[in-house]
Amino acid sequence: MPDGIQLTVSQQFEQERLTRAIESTMDPVQLQTLAKQLLQAWQSQRAATAWIIRQHAEGI
Repeated sequence: MPDGIQLTVSQQFEQERLTRAIESTMDPVQLQTLAKQLLQAWQSQRAATAWIIRQHAEGI
């Protein structure tokens, strides 16, 4: 992670939980579903970050 950005303890636990879920899943269909959910979450986060940056740049 970039300097200055740290996960909260709650986020660290959630990351570990998801990591274990991925590692324990042997079903390719379940892995595909999980990958799609993670991709959607990542893109939503990117969109939210871009929106915040625009709001800040506009002085709102």
